[in-house]
Amino acid sequence: MKRQLIIFIATVLCSITAKAQPVEKLEYNLKYSFIKGGEAFLLISDTTYNGKPAQHYYLRGQTVGIADALYNVDDIYETILDPKTIRPYIHIRNIKERKYRYYNETLFFDNDSIFSQRSGGKIVPHNMLDILSVFGYLRQNQLLESLNVGDTFTLPVYHANKHFMLETKFLGTEKVKTKFGEKECYVISPWIDEGKLLKRSDGLKFYITKDEKKIPVILELDLNVGAVRAELVSYINVKR
Repeated sequence: MKRQLIIFIATVLCSITAKAQPVEKLEYNLKYSFIKGGEAFLLISDTTYNGKPAQHYYLRGQTVGIADALYNVDDIYETILDPKTIRPYIHIRNIKERKYRYYNETLFFDNDSIFSQRSGGKIVPHNMLDILSVFGYLRQNQLLESLNVGDTFTLPVYHANKHFMLETKFLGTEKVKTKFGEKECYVISPWIDEGKLLKRSDGLKFYITKDEKKIPVILELDLNVGAVRAELVSYINVKR
């Protein structure tokens, strides 16, 4: 039964990818201090799922130059989601970091259950999101507009084959210089376990434009070995 379900997932994904029509493309440069160490792009496409309108989020991050020689990272995340509710239908995590490989596909169901290719079925909290649909949720809802400085909000998130409540603090608004000029941005800081990389649990910040597009223009990571900054260098919107 499990083998048949996995084959079904693969078949559905192939048909979805073939129908996807690009809507938005965001490209980022990742810098460690003043050294460019990587590139990432997010492609958002219109598609269908079981005959219903859907969106396909495709995120790929790769190391370049010296960083690629040292770490050789090529990570891909994909999500098919409902454009109205932003709830995911399918999530794929495909990790390649030097010799390390990790691949998993997860199906999300309306009855608050999921099926992971790696760990099987399980019940999860109501309105579960994944790491990519969180971005869609923040863009579509009026959550950021309703917050005061210091407020926190919590979202149920499924990532790396486990689910947790992601707590995020609203730091206020700030004008920042970008390739596209000065932008007024919402600043948020998700609470992440320090682990081996982050210098502190609030060492991650997102700068999201304070307009209807709500585009993440800057991401900052305060690591134990320095700071990493991702900056938006290209934005294409075919619906403008």
